[in-house]
Amino acid sequence: MAEQETWKRTPVSVPAATDELQDANYRLGDVDVAPGSAADGRIVLGVDVAGQEAGFDFRVFHGRYRGPRIVIQAGVHGDEYDGQQAVRESFEYLDPERMHGTVIAIPCVSETAFVADSRVSQVDGCNFNRVFPGSSTGTFSAKLADLYIREIIPAADAMVDIHTGGAYGQIAPLAVVQGGFEDLAQPLGIAAGNEILWKGGAWGGTSRIAFLEAGKPAVTLEYGGGAYKRGIVEHHLGCVLNILRYTGVIEGEAKLLERYRRVDATFAPTRSGGFYVAHAEPGEDVAGGTLLAEIVDHLGDVREEVTAPNDGVVVWIRRRCATNIGEESIIFGTVLSEVAVV
Repeated sequence: MAEQETWKRTPVSVPAATDELQDANYRLGDVDVAPGSAADGRIVLGVDVAGQEAGFDFRVFHGRYRGPRIVIQAGVHGDEYDGQQAVRESFEYLDPERMHGTVIAIPCVSETAFVADSRVSQVDGCNFNRVFPGSSTGTFSAKLADLYIREIIPAADAMVDIHTGGAYGQIAPLAVVQGGFEDLAQPLGIAAGNEILWKGGAWGGTSRIAFLEAGKPAVTLEYGGGAYKRGIVEHHLGCVLNILRYTGVIEGEAKLLERYRRVDATFAPTRSGGFYVAHAEPGEDVAGGTLLAEIVDHLGDVREEVTAPNDGVVVWIRRRCATNIGEESIIFGTVLSEVAVV
């Protein structure tokens, strides 16, 4: 049985939103933004083989009043579209004349992956969610991560990174509250309003961890995948707006759930190749031993069964059916505790 926890409405560890007027412009890259205004800019790594400036676009909303500086980003994986659109649609709700603090919106961080309609960069084949903190002497993706570290993290107090399951899979609505950084990350995760709080998989190299290691709150929001869906966009947009309300950046009361679940999970690799047949759905609660998926040959004979190791919740299920040995099969979550908000 999962442990029982209570959580008091703890503020996010960022500067408080106040009614004091901002007394300085906000600067990022070559953009200088006056209080109560917005401006567009671009972080530029260099010129690519086609003669275009390689990097990513951003829009800054610099509020009239003092408050936290929060990055809202998506498109770290190029085949995850719903979050990119959610970031763009958040613009409608961001009025710098009334805002407290600053929002730095980056709809598509990895443009080279987006152009390739891929999880990885078309330039060097790197997964941009695995290369942080990067390197000034590395390949394209490592250099871009290094530039992100130098430009974005010093210019922000917190970060929200939006993901989906991409073309490969579909994931339940959740917030990644990174294990070992719960004090920093959990208030953001609670504020997002997703019932599952995942401690993160057994991998590093994310911009989320880079922020947390710098002592700044960061959370990854996950939901959807397999295809672009309007409902997923609206869900992610709602999570972002709830976080901005909770931190006082925009007006309104954040709506929190009464209960959340903290979950431990990571990818399980396949032992066999073949055709992947899912028998469970993301977010589904299952008992230990439940059949979650099968890998079959072209005539339907079963090569491998994927079963629940214990009672828990299906976090992510594969949607790309062609499967090879050692590829990602499923993310199955063990519930560590139930968290009641008081």
